[in-house]
Amino acid sequence: MANMEFLKMLAKEFPNHRAVNTEIINLNAIMALPKGTEYFLSDIHGEYDAFQYFVRSASGTIRMKIDENLKDLSECEKEQLAALIYDPENEIKRREKSEKDFDGWTKKILQELLVICRSVSTKYTRAKVRRLLPVDSGYAMSELLFSDDADNRIAYYNSIVETIIDVNASRTFIKELATVISKLAVDQLHIIGDIYDRGPKPHLVMDFLMSRRAVDVQWGNHDVVWMGAACGNRPCIANIIRMNVSYNNFDMLEYGYGFNLRPLATFAQEIYGNDPCKSFMPHVLEKNRFDPIPEKLAAKMHKMIAVIQFKVEGQSILRHPEYELDHRLLLDKIDYDKGTVNLYGKTYELKDVHLPTVDPENPYELNAEEEEVMSALEASILNSQKLKEHMHFMFSHGSLYHISNNNLLFHGCIPMTEDGEFKKVKVDGKELSGAKLFRYLDKAMRNAYYNSKDDEERAEAGELMWRLWLDKDSPLFGKDKMTTFERCFTSSKEAKKENTMPYYSLIERQDICEKILEDFGIDSDKGVILNGHVPVKIKDGESPIKGNGKLYVIDGGISKAYQKTTGIAGYTFIYNSRFMALAEHMPYEKLKSDGTQVFHSPKVQVVKDMGRRIIIRETDIGKELQKQVDELTDLNSAFKEGDIKETYPLTEMKYKIQYVK
Repeated sequence: MANMEFLKMLAKEFPNHRAVNTEIINLNAIMALPKGTEYFLSDIHGEYDAFQYFVRSASGTIRMKIDENLKDLSECEKEQLAALIYDPENEIKRREKSEKDFDGWTKKILQELLVICRSVSTKYTRAKVRRLLPVDSGYAMSELLFSDDADNRIAYYNSIVETIIDVNASRTFIKELATVISKLAVDQLHIIGDIYDRGPKPHLVMDFLMSRRAVDVQWGNHDVVWMGAACGNRPCIANIIRMNVSYNNFDMLEYGYGFNLRPLATFAQEIYGNDPCKSFMPHVLEKNRFDPIPEKLAAKMHKMIAVIQFKVEGQSILRHPEYELDHRLLLDKIDYDKGTVNLYGKTYELKDVHLPTVDPENPYELNAEEEEVMSALEASILNSQKLKEHMHFMFSHGSLYHISNNNLLFHGCIPMTEDGEFKKVKVDGKELSGAKLFRYLDKAMRNAYYNSKDDEERAEAGELMWRLWLDKDSPLFGKDKMTTFERCFTSSKEAKKENTMPYYSLIERQDICEKILEDFGIDSDKGVILNGHVPVKIKDGESPIKGNGKLYVIDGGISKAYQKTTGIAGYTFIYNSRFMALAEHMPYEKLKSDGTQVFHSPKVQVVKDMGRRIIIRETDIGKELQKQVDELTDLNSAFKEGDIKETYPLTEMKYKIQYVK
């Protein structure tokens, strides 16, 4: 029998056998429902528009529901209904202009949306569906969703729809109903790393994730460097500013998070006023709306923060020889007279030799202006309320790895030797490998964030995040070196090359994938591994499927920066009650000037047919619910044996039903 003290606490919620039996009935009924749809994405890289479209469309699942349930509609009507669900705000605006009888269109579209909403809600209890409904219109929406064909209620349902139109609430109702459909279509959302950098709107991606009911995040290297910056670690701070200045993301930096870039801009203009900084021109993937920094000034800012980054990184390397990162001390390898740099025994010509802030005698010391820039950036980052909220969510809903229904999720790689053994990595004086390394690093990162005594201690603890960003033995990086300096200052392809670690060739072997699964305690016959991090070059014939279907790399290039390399615009992995599938996406297209928008349905490949429908009882949630049933059964026994007294309130009991989250 469970601990008696726990049962006494449980009895406060379920005070007698009738309450217990009601809850057991409820839980057993839930476990008999089909497994909810899990949805996996990676490497979002700030591409909010494409990301929210992929999620809202459930990678083609909603279009499939339209085809199944509204067969009488023409192909054009089906496409238009799908467009409404994917982007209700803009589609309603378009319809307001194009529809002669907007109210008539509204009445028709509401009926169609209700059909689709009922279809995607069939996996859930009515109580769970009601929890997802909006507060204000939830009652009316619930009545329409669970309507029947009884003659005496037809007028009642028609009256609800007509009143929605009469009081001019149809636009809001349609938007909210479309959102409910999208949420019901995806039961659990897994983000396998790299929300940040390159793209312009990672802050909106984070807001979106925080608005969802069931989300988990497996940290990527671009996420941990932001997490380290939030700890106040200077190398991490310099990295995130350099990366996003180089991609022209000023709206996000200054307005999204409130970072003060004025000192950086001011001193960059002073120091590099006559320097064209051609090698540091920003990649402009999207123009800024609120903070349109001129590209020439952005290049100067990029160069200044890059030099600062190499200095503060050098300081950390010199303070910590145990990191074994001396090969990244490069400012002292420059021959300023010849305009060359010595890298790994070879000499390369520098494409930019104007470095007025670098003292050859003491190259890693910040000058007064650089110190002022770093102090301003530190203050902005440590005091950004939006960043604090997002990083708290990242820690509370995230982890270095995650196991979900026998599937192992992590962003990057497992450090391994050439012969397929788990490599021993030194961390805090310990030698760790495989799953033990992941568990230790996960705990150490949380300790750094939550348990540091003051800002100085937290900034030092944040060095761990910086090492995970660029160390060759980091499970989030997986390359022999990060050649940021080489990309900024040399033209040599050889110097800029980053060689991947053995993991990426070993995962072609099924036995290696099974070995990894078993090390994490997963049945290798049932489980698969899901990774991101390395874009799959479909156009060059690469496949995301590795190890004979035991591992899937789902970084296909949501980020615009990678789409020329991959040839597509990203993958999503779908795991529902019937199958596992890969959805291959085409580039997302924004709303056109004429108000129209093209939505490309993804190419969906079923990679595993489950053979039969999986029910909740067979999932991780089912195991948790069964545990609750067992505890309630023990409570019933305690009632029967007189160990705990039943109570029957005089007023009618209002039992609290526990829903699947």
